[in-house]
Amino acid sequence: MGLLALGTALDWPDAKQQAHLVRAWGIKQLLEIWNKAKGKERDAMLWGDEIEYLVVNYSKDEPKVLLSLRQADILKALADSKTLKVTGDCAPGTEANADAGNVTLPVFHPEFGRFMLEATPGKPWGIDFKDLLTVEADMKLRRCIAKDHMLANEHPITLTTFPRIGSPGVFTEPSYPVSGPKLRSQFVPDEIANPHIRFPTLAANIRSRRGRKVQVNVPVFRDENTPWPWKDPTVNYDLHNWPEDDDVRNGAAPDNFIHMDAMAFGMGSCCLQITFQAKNITEGRKMYDQLSPLGPILLALTAATPVYKGFIADTDVRWNQISRAVDDRTPEELGEKPLKNDRWRIPKSRYASNSTYISTDSRLRPEYMDPNLVIDPEIKQQLLDGGMDDRLATHFAHLFIRDPIVIFNEDLQELDLTKTDHFENIQSTNWQHMRFKPPPADNSIGWRVEFRPMEIQITDFENAAFSVFIVLITRAILSFDLNFYIPIVKVDENMETAHARNANLEKKFWFRKNPFPVRTTRRGGSASRSASGTSTPNSGSSRPATPPLGPVEDEYRLMSVNEVINGTAYAKATSKEVTEDAEEGEEFPGLIPLVESYLDSVNMDVATRCGLARYLDLIRKRASGELWTAAKWIREFIAKHPGYKKDSVVSEEITKDLVGAVIEIGEREKRGLGIDDLIGQVPDLEKLFGGFLKGKSPCGGGQAALEQKLKNDDAKANGVKRKFNEEE
Repeated sequence: MGLLALGTALDWPDAKQQAHLVRAWGIKQLLEIWNKAKGKERDAMLWGDEIEYLVVNYSKDEPKVLLSLRQADILKALADSKTLKVTGDCAPGTEANADAGNVTLPVFHPEFGRFMLEATPGKPWGIDFKDLLTVEADMKLRRCIAKDHMLANEHPITLTTFPRIGSPGVFTEPSYPVSGPKLRSQFVPDEIANPHIRFPTLAANIRSRRGRKVQVNVPVFRDENTPWPWKDPTVNYDLHNWPEDDDVRNGAAPDNFIHMDAMAFGMGSCCLQITFQAKNITEGRKMYDQLSPLGPILLALTAATPVYKGFIADTDVRWNQISRAVDDRTPEELGEKPLKNDRWRIPKSRYASNSTYISTDSRLRPEYMDPNLVIDPEIKQQLLDGGMDDRLATHFAHLFIRDPIVIFNEDLQELDLTKTDHFENIQSTNWQHMRFKPPPADNSIGWRVEFRPMEIQITDFENAAFSVFIVLITRAILSFDLNFYIPIVKVDENMETAHARNANLEKKFWFRKNPFPVRTTRRGGSASRSASGTSTPNSGSSRPATPPLGPVEDEYRLMSVNEVINGTAYAKATSKEVTEDAEEGEEFPGLIPLVESYLDSVNMDVATRCGLARYLDLIRKRASGELWTAAKWIREFIAKHPGYKKDSVVSEEITKDLVGAVIEIGEREKRGLGIDDLIGQVPDLEKLFGGFLKGKSPCGGGQAALEQKLKNDDAKANGVKRKFNEEE
C-alpha cells in the first residue's frame, strides 16, 4: 500500500460525472511516462517483497482471540521510533544487527483493514545470491519490530484471514455495532476499515456503483453433521436499516454458501507479493508474460484459506473471495440486464486473473490472446497515436474500461503531467494477478512487474522460501529464454481450478509441454534447448529454418502441480497417480530442475547453494504432497480439535487454539528455536514443516556436510534432468 493522499473524496454520483475526465487525464499521464521512459535501459535488476500481517489480541487467560483495531496507534509508535530499536526476543543476532546498523530497517504501511499491517524491506534486494539468504532474517526482523511496538497481548500473525471475522458476537477489540452507513454490512462494522477517507469511500462507491452490496458467496464444506441443504445461520433476513438490506431477501445468500457482504471480507485478507524491476521495458514485458501462467500454480501451492466467518469452506484459497468483495460491475455489465446505460458487458471483476499478454516476444501467437477481450477503442487509438505499440496499447485500453472509484475533488483543478495520480487511480484498482508497473513521473526507478497471487504463509521461513523461489524462476526464465505461453483463457481456467480443496494434489492444470526455445542451427535445422541450457540439434539440415507452427492445442496439456514444479519423472516416481497425459517425448522438466540447472551455470559458494537448496526442498515437498499446505493443516487442526462437532462450524474455542498455535510457532521461529517441543502438542506440525523448523540447520556440520547435502540434492535433480535430456 503506497502513500495515501488527502482530500475531499467524491461520493459515487459526483465521481461518476468526473470518471471520463480522470480516464482522459490518466492516459495523458501514461503517454508522458511512456515517451520519457520507453528507452530507459540498464536499470538494476532489483526486487522486493510485501508481507501482510493480521494483528490479534491473544491471551491464554482470555476465552477468545480478537482482531485488534489499533493499526493507527501501532503505525504511530513505529513512526515515532526513529531507530526502530528491537528490544524483544528475536532470533540470535537479529537484535544486535538491527542495533548496530548492519541491516536496513524495514518500512511499515497501512492496509485496508484496521487490523492489518504491511511490511516491506527498507531497500530493494539486489541480484547477489547471498542477498537471497538475508530475506528470511529480514522478515523475522520485521515481525520482531512490529511486535515490539504493540501491546503485550497483541501479536502480528501471517494467517490469510481471521477465521471468525464477521461472525455473530464480538470479534474485534474494541467492538462496534454492524450496519454502518459506509459498508452497510450486517456482519462487520464500518470501523473495521482503515479510517483514511480512501477506504470507506472505496467501499461505499463500489456498493453504490453496482447498486447493491457486494456478494461474496463461498461454498461451505459438507461434513458428517452439516445440515443439508445448509442455510447460513448468521444471515439476518429481518434487517431493514438500509435499502441494500433487501439483497438477502432477493436471493443474495443462496443455500450451501457462506454469505458475506462487504469489502472487508476480501481486502481484509493477507498475501505475499513480489515486485521485480527489469533492466528495460522489453525485459519487464517478457517477465510479465512468462510469470502469468505460473500464477495459478503458486496460488494452489500456497493455499492457506479454508475458513470464512466461522465456517469451513469448500475452497482453499482467497482469490475469488477478494474478487467478489471489490466487484463494482453493474447488472448490465454483468450481463444480467441488456446494455442501456453502460458501455459494455465486462466478463471479470476488477480483481481477477490477467486478460492480456504484452511482450514483444515473437513466440507470442495470436491464438494465446483472449478472443473476447473488452477494450476502450478510443483510448487504444489515443495510445497508438501517442507512439505506443499495439500490444501494450491494447493492455492499457483494457484496464481503462474501468471507472475510477475514488476521486478527490482537489485533483480535478488542472492536469499535472509531473504526477501519475490519475493514471494510478485506474491502474492501481485493477487488481490482476500480475501487474505491469511503469516508472513514476520522475523516472527515478525502472519498469516493474508485480507477482500477486501467492497466499501468505504461517512462518517467515516459508514466506522467504516462496519469495526466493519466484526470484530464481525469473532468473531461469531470462537465462534460458524459457517459454511458458498457453492461451490466456487457460490461465483463467487454472485460476478457478486452484480454488478446489487440495487442488495442489488432486487437480490438474493446463501447462506448456516444452518450455525451451527452438533455435535455428547453422545447418538450417532446428534445436531445442535442454534443461542444462545447451542446444541439442534435431534431425539435420533437411528441416526448414523456421519449423511450421502446429495447432496451439498441441503445445500444452494437463499436469499436476507436482509435475509442473518437480517434473514428470519425479511426479511419476513420487505420486500414486500415474501421469497419463504425458505421451512419449512430452515429459516436462519441472520448475525446480530448471532453477537448479540455472544455479549450476553460475558461480556460487557451497554454503549459499545449500541455503537456497533448503528453500527449494520445501517447495518440492509441498508440491509432491510429502508436506501439507497451510490450508490442509488448518482443516486437519479443526477436524481433530475436541470441540469440533463435524458440523462445519469453527467455534471461538477452536479459533483461539488455532491462533494460539500459530503464535507459538511464530514466537519460537522468531527466537531461533525449533518446534520440536510443539510436536505432539500441536497436531500434525511435522506434516506441515517436516524437519525444516527443528532448530538445526541442514547446512550445519562443516564443509563436508554441506558438500554431501548438495551432492544428494543434485543427484535427485540430475536424475530428472538426465531423463528429460535423453528424450529431447
